[in-house]
Amino acid sequence: MALQREATKKPHRGVDQLGDFTTVDRRLFLISSLALVIGTVSAFVAVALLYLIGFFTNLFYYGRISTAFVSPAANSLGAYAIAVPAAGGIIIGLMARYGSERIRGHGIPEALEAILINRSKIEPRVTVLKPVSTAISIGSGGPFGAEGPIIMTGGAFGSVFAQILRLSSMERKTLLVAGAAAGMAATFNSPVAAVLLAVELLLFEWKPRSLIPVGLASITATVLRGLILGTGPLFPIPVTQIPTVLTILSAAAVGIVAGGASTVLTWAVYGAEDGFRKLPIHWMWWPAIGGLGVGLGGLLAPRALGVGYDTINALLLGQVALSVVAILAIVKAAIWAFSLGSGTSGGVLAPLLIMGGSLGALEASILPGGSAPLWVLVSMGAMIGGTMRSPFTGVIFSLELTHDVNALLPLLVGAIVADFVTVFSMKRSILTEKVARRGVHVAREYSVDTLELIPVGSVAHRDVDTVPVDIPMPDLVDKFNKSEGKVYGYPIVDSAGQLQGIISRSDILLYMARSPKGSLTVKDVARTNVPVAYMDEPVRVAADRMAQNEIDAMPVVDHADPQKVLGLISREDLFHARVLWFKEEKQRERVLSISGKPLKNLYDRIKNVFHRRTKKKSAS
Repeated sequence: MALQREATKKPHRGVDQLGDFTTVDRRLFLISSLALVIGTVSAFVAVALLYLIGFFTNLFYYGRISTAFVSPAANSLGAYAIAVPAAGGIIIGLMARYGSERIRGHGIPEALEAILINRSKIEPRVTVLKPVSTAISIGSGGPFGAEGPIIMTGGAFGSVFAQILRLSSMERKTLLVAGAAAGMAATFNSPVAAVLLAVELLLFEWKPRSLIPVGLASITATVLRGLILGTGPLFPIPVTQIPTVLTILSAAAVGIVAGGASTVLTWAVYGAEDGFRKLPIHWMWWPAIGGLGVGLGGLLAPRALGVGYDTINALLLGQVALSVVAILAIVKAAIWAFSLGSGTSGGVLAPLLIMGGSLGALEASILPGGSAPLWVLVSMGAMIGGTMRSPFTGVIFSLELTHDVNALLPLLVGAIVADFVTVFSMKRSILTEKVARRGVHVAREYSVDTLELIPVGSVAHRDVDTVPVDIPMPDLVDKFNKSEGKVYGYPIVDSAGQLQGIISRSDILLYMARSPKGSLTVKDVARTNVPVAYMDEPVRVAADRMAQNEIDAMPVVDHADPQKVLGLISREDLFHARVLWFKEEKQRERVLSISGKPLKNLYDRIKNVFHRRTKKKSAS
């Protein structure tokens, strides 16, 4: 029989056949192999971007041809330095208008948009335009980091590579994110943080099908980066002491301040963007205006210019005077928010490290416990955790930058507290706000599908009516009408009670609408080659089976005898499963009630046991 063949072809997927994960198949080997290639290329792209930044910095500020990584702070241009960021902004505006508008922005929101809107498809030209525009932006003094653009660039390469092959949208997403993670890992020598950033911001899942390829790409890029640039921490600091209770309390205070600062910075960036939108000129000229603001800020605080890796290192080592730190924090925040709001090309991680580190350096003079480098580091991690709503990324990223394991607990406290503050002060992070402004909502909460946690037996109808295969359709219609349309379907059986198929409510309604002439039986209308569900398998498995076969009801059978009907599950029952989970989530109840009488009874029992033991000792 057709149904029996179907049951043989699709084995039972009960509890004994299910695993922790649902999407592991042989294609994981293919995608992982492709991820290794993408990780290799992204590593070289990241290194090339660092050299490009050095090249344009030397060219714009020192008039020489060199790829050495230098700071623009030591330039001798005087007031002429104001024009350098403005000139860079003009070039970026032209590249965005006549090349690709996708090069504008932080990099991560653009990657998010490609995943959510464009089915993980990115234009090939972005792989060239994004790193070049970023190098020009930072090389001309832009107060940005290279990580956001390299995430976009690596993601663009992964996407283009995936578009050449015959892959699904989900597989393209995996390779896009693999390129993004590899780019970040190669830039900062931070493979674990890169994978965490991918999970917290880009993948929207935690499954082997995506996590393993992304992890392999990140590892590959880190290994190659080590061969080219070295393997040590980017910002080595003296080892901090084991944290005390006082240190933990101080870390919580740092987190509160960082959470407040994260909120202000996010408002400032999008306030600046709203202001630029009101200008009566084309957006192509906005980066030039933003660059002019950067140039003016650079006169007040030269350390605020450029990517600022040397400044981060100096803050961690306590080599910057507090008066300079205060000015640096204000100017960096102002020019970063202003220029980023203008739509230029640049990342957010390095600026957040500088601004968070500046706050930590100022707080170190008043905080009890810990050391100045520790509070700079904790404030950096907390700023990332609060502003990007990625606390684990902030913790591990800060740890990988310094390799100071003793700072792990204070970092966790600071990042979690900062995230706690921003969860209540902002609806969205600095990254997802930009995507939301384009009409796309980004959900950042990850959990196991509720349908995965509820068995079919909890929602299936067990008192289902079966009908013989040879019953005339008019008789079945009468039976259906008497139920007032509340029946979702009828399993059909032969004379021995063996399952032969199903006729769903939609099949009956379609028959009634057509009003066919002649003597049709149920067998003529019912579906005979249908899948079945089992009482002990998750509702999610049954839902997938209904969706794949485009049916609205499915028989539930005994897995020992696939032709023995135990019940019926319908699409409406899937909604009922959601209702059950909602009750688990929202319905509050007191399970145990403790009153005076039970406590008195417990006291009396303990007293009696004590007295009995005392008497035995006295008797002995």
